Amino acid sequence: MVFKVYFQENIKEVPVREKTKVLYVEGESVRDVRKKIADRGYNVELVQEVSGAFLEYEKQNEDYNVLEI
Repeated sequence: MVFKVYFQENIKEVPVREKTKVLYVEGESVRDVRKKIADRGYNVELVQEVSGAFLEYEKQNEDYNVLEI
């Protein structure tokens, strides 16, 4: 499954919408994805599964790149 992760790069800063970045990660569950990116020091706001028509829409984005960790 593919998950979309919304995060801030610096865990010590307060989340600001304009600085939110997105990362696509392949994993088995939300917990699995959080474990995979835990060592990166991100302030994770939200992890959501992307599938069906939503996934097809996301694939059209030029920034779409799935990390396989």
